[in-house]
Amino acid sequence: MTEEPLPLTPELLLQAYSVGIFPMGSEGSDEELYWVDPHERGIIPLDGLHVSRSLRRTIRRGGFDVRVNHDFRAMMRDCATREETWINDTILDLYTALHERGSAHSIEVWRGPERIGGLYGVSIGAAFFGESMVSHERDASKIALVWLVARLRAGGFRLLDTQFTTAHLASMGGIGISRATYHALLQNALPCPADFNTLDREADTETVLDLCTAGS
Repeated sequence: MTEEPLPLTPELLLQAYSVGIFPMGSEGSDEELYWVDPHERGIIPLDGLHVSRSLRRTIRRGGFDVRVNHDFRAMMRDCATREETWINDTILDLYTALHERGSAHSIEVWRGPERIGGLYGVSIGAAFFGESMVSHERDASKIALVWLVARLRAGGFRLLDTQFTTAHLASMGGIGISRATYHALLQNALPCPADFNTLDREADTETVLDLCTAGS
């Protein structure tokens, strides 16, 4: 007689993150999930974010609005609107439940009435686990990442997990580290207090830029 698998709940999801694994759906229309613990893990050192001169100019030019947790579920759906996505309905419901309990957050970039990009992820202790990002205009996801790192640094976070390393993330300072190194960093970050909401939602551009690049 085989045992039934444990139902996947928000609590079990947080437990999984705390031991270094995360779920992915095989495709958007498939409700099945599988667990991932990469041999090489992507992170962005919180003192190592790279903000190029052109990105600084774009940020200082303005014309956009950065909102925190404005519409989390819609932000997730936005991240899923691509040809291939692992964000299926099971993932959508689970992370929405995490958001409702204060354990998942979105950073959204708006231009007027349109969301032009953003990202979302999960926080436990002083670790933030980036899940997905999207751009509908050039640099929109990079702007979201700048605001995220400023918020994490202001709130005392110690680890920004990006799961994998991509050329896009590498251009912002992302690096790949071994599984063992990642697990050590994770265990150091989890017991530490951190607050995602320390940074004022109305913080001005220069404050954000200073926060995310100070000491880097």
